[in-house]
Amino acid sequence: MTQILLLATIVIGVLLHDTRRRLARMERLVASMASDSTIDSVPKFEPKSAPETQPAPELARGATEAAASLPQRAPVAARIDHSAEPVPVTKAKAPAPAAPIVPDHAAELASDALIHQVLEPETAGFGIEDLFGRKLPIWAGGITLIVAAVLMVKYSIDTGLLSPLVRIALGFTFSLALISGAELARQREDFVRDVRVAQALAGAGIGGLYAATLAATNLYGLIGPGLAFAGLSAITGLALGLALRFGAPCAVLGLLGGLATPAVVQSDNPSVPLLAGYLAVLVGAITLLSRRQRWVWLGVSALVGGAGWSLLTLVMGGLDNGSTLSMGLLVMLLGFGLPAMMNEGEATSILRPAAAIVGALQLAVLVANGHFAPLTWGLYGLLSLAFCWLADSTPAMRRTVAVPLLTALGLTALWPAPDGGLFAAVIAGIAAIYGGYALRQLWRAGGSLGEVGQLAAISLGGYAICGARFYEPAMGKDLRFAFLALAFAALPALGAALGWRRAERLNDARFALLACCAGVLLIAAGLIGLPQWLALVVFPTIAAGLLGLAVVGRDERLARGALGFLAMAVAALAISATNGELTRLVETAAVPNLGRALLHWGSATLGAAAFAWRNAGSRLRFGLQPLTTLLGYGFVAQLVPAPWLAVATAAALVLLAEANNRRPGLTLEAALATLGVVLALWTAEPLFHWLVAAAMSLIGQPVLVTDLPDPAMALRRLVAPTAAGAYALWASRSRLPDQVAVIGTAMVGVVALVSGHILFKQLFAIDGLEPFVRCGLGERCLWEAALIAVGIAIWRWLGAREIALAFVVAALAHGIFYTLMLHNPLWADQAVGPWPLINLLLPAFGVPFVVPGLMDRIVPEWTRSFRIPADLVRMVTILLFAFATLRQFFAGTMLGSHNVGAVENIGRSVLAIALAIGFLGWGIRQRLRIWRFASLALMLAAVGKVFLLDASGLDGLLRILSFLALGFSLIGIGWLYSRYLKPEGSA
Repeated sequence: MTQILLLATIVIGVLLHDTRRRLARMERLVASMASDSTIDSVPKFEPKSAPETQPAPELARGATEAAASLPQRAPVAARIDHSAEPVPVTKAKAPAPAAPIVPDHAAELASDALIHQVLEPETAGFGIEDLFGRKLPIWAGGITLIVAAVLMVKYSIDTGLLSPLVRIALGFTFSLALISGAELARQREDFVRDVRVAQALAGAGIGGLYAATLAATNLYGLIGPGLAFAGLSAITGLALGLALRFGAPCAVLGLLGGLATPAVVQSDNPSVPLLAGYLAVLVGAITLLSRRQRWVWLGVSALVGGAGWSLLTLVMGGLDNGSTLSMGLLVMLLGFGLPAMMNEGEATSILRPAAAIVGALQLAVLVANGHFAPLTWGLYGLLSLAFCWLADSTPAMRRTVAVPLLTALGLTALWPAPDGGLFAAVIAGIAAIYGGYALRQLWRAGGSLGEVGQLAAISLGGYAICGARFYEPAMGKDLRFAFLALAFAALPALGAALGWRRAERLNDARFALLACCAGVLLIAAGLIGLPQWLALVVFPTIAAGLLGLAVVGRDERLARGALGFLAMAVAALAISATNGELTRLVETAAVPNLGRALLHWGSATLGAAAFAWRNAGSRLRFGLQPLTTLLGYGFVAQLVPAPWLAVATAAALVLLAEANNRRPGLTLEAALATLGVVLALWTAEPLFHWLVAAAMSLIGQPVLVTDLPDPAMALRRLVAPTAAGAYALWASRSRLPDQVAVIGTAMVGVVALVSGHILFKQLFAIDGLEPFVRCGLGERCLWEAALIAVGIAIWRWLGAREIALAFVVAALAHGIFYTLMLHNPLWADQAVGPWPLINLLLPAFGVPFVVPGLMDRIVPEWTRSFRIPADLVRMVTILLFAFATLRQFFAGTMLGSHNVGAVENIGRSVLAIALAIGFLGWGIRQRLRIWRFASLALMLAAVGKVFLLDASGLDGLLRILSFLALGFSLIGIGWLYSRYLKPEGSA
């Protein structure tokens, strides 16, 4: 393996040497070309216009050959004959054009690329040769010397050849000799030709001095801790001095050794003030050195090391007043003093805020470990002043002021069992220092939301911490904390006042945020200082006040922020209102104090109305108008009993609709919709009772008056909302979208229909099965007639064909389902009346027969679509009416009370044949095939009945008459078909 590596190394070396030789030759060539001033005298050829087709293969081949031969050719200057005259170019007189002279562009491009590559400067990074040939061996040699010194000391110890004193003396001597050798190398720079040699020797010497001193102290005990500390400090100073002469390595060793000195020198009674002073001198000296030499990394390293020592000392705790003071001053020096002394630059702009933040956090540890003593708080106050002073002059630190501020607030929040006086002084100091800084920077150039956040943190956070520490819940009884809230509110209020006359406040959110912050504290003052029943008024009052301030100041951001206070007012009202106040919104309940209830709901309503009025033309009205409407409804509910709230709401809907109709600019559509929803909710309960009864009627259970709401409820909760909704739709007809108008009209119509049905049911007052049998058919007939009459009236007087058609169709559907199908007198117990033909059968079956014709009158364009269903309904109705009338002749008022006799049975057959003839005649006359088909079907059924049922059970004359009737009927039908349908064919 070793041979392979050796061979590879030799090969790489040969290749690198050849490459270096070629590059050197190219450099000489380019230098010769650049220095030759006669190169411009080379004749320039002006080629004629080239033909469209060029010899591309020859050009490419020539360019390749030229590029390949360029490094081997002689310099250009040597190949140019400067005495030659330029050869003139003449036109060829031969008939055929000569081949144009084409410049060798490919060769020129290849030459330029090669020259550009040669002229590129050498890369400044670590090349392989430079790294492994010059730099690493030197540094490795320095490290080796240090290791050699250590090994020599170890060898002398292991063999016992030298006494401890001699060993230490030799170590110092060897180290000083190395430093002397470094100085000699520096003096003989022309011989050494590498500054790294001197740096390595000096670094090795500094390392040896550290090692010898530590061995004399900790290993042999030849010198005490104090002398060792002084010696190590002196060596550190020597290293820093040598750094000015030999470079950064000595400074690094001095930094490392200096920071390690307090740790390696052990003492039974360590002095914290001495440690603080030593670290201050050490880090300060290194910082000054880094400033002088512009080694920013060295200063940063020194600050990090000093911060580490200070943090370790603070965390260990157990500091007396002197130690606390010394460490506090050290932290401030490391956090503010020394970073300010460093050179300006990008790294420094990051270092200073970072060091200040670390210093603030370390002082927080000092305060906490010092049991929150006045001395520690005083040090933190000095740090705060320094921080604000530095931030005032350093824009990069302005964004970091929040760190010590929040740290201070956090310390006060974690302060166990604080003394009231000292706590107040600390809070006041925080407010004065950081609040004053924020107020100073707020509206100056560069002021931002950061200062707003600081003021908010001081006011809101400070008040919250004070309350958490000392406040005992006693709403409306603690005036001290109410005035304290007012005092804290003065800070953001002052910030907002300072920017009142500034035009730039309209371009950002600073003014609005400060005003809202003050508003929160005013609410806190009201909640704590006022009685609970009056505290609810504070929310809408503050909200309205902020809105007024926004209007006066033309600040839309503040207006939007005031909406949050309105939301708090609504939430507070919903949470804190008494059960009686909330219960009265839906049902009757006792209110403990009517005046207070009116004050609560009235103030909230007025506040919401102010916002709704202010935002009448914006999209916010779709939220504010409903909110105002609901709050106003709550206010009215405290005065009006629950049974009449629907009527009051209906009246309010009419008034708003009229106002919106008279003044369209109010745009009260959202409020009208909200009142409509409230009315719909009031109609929900009676509608539910009606829907349950209606659903049961679908399976045959009659709708009894006892199953429906009472008339008073129907009038208040159905009729009044229906009338109000109808008027609102009519008043807003010109502004409502068509879809909304249709949906609203349909809803109003349904409720009107339900309310009318409930009131109609009171006429017959059917409350049981027996009254239903006696009066049910008459009630249905009258109800269906009423629906038809309403539809005709709407059609004739209002011209609303769709609405009229809806009522007429409802009558038809009711008659078909309930009269023809479900409660038909032929198979259900329903009294039709004692007299033939003068009874309820005619109106009961007349409705389904007449209504299709009425529908044809109302919407004639729909005649063709509904002709066949209408004819089917008519035919079924005729059949049922005829057989019911025949049955009434034999059975009386109750059609199902007697069995069918033989005569009645024959009469049904004759009646069926007569109806078949009639259907045929109508079909022939009106040219309606469906009637003729129905005639044939009915005739076949009658014939079958006669032959299969009637004739088998008859004797004598009745049997003969039945056959005669059947025969003549069949003949008559045939005659009619042959007489009237033959000219058209058998249609």
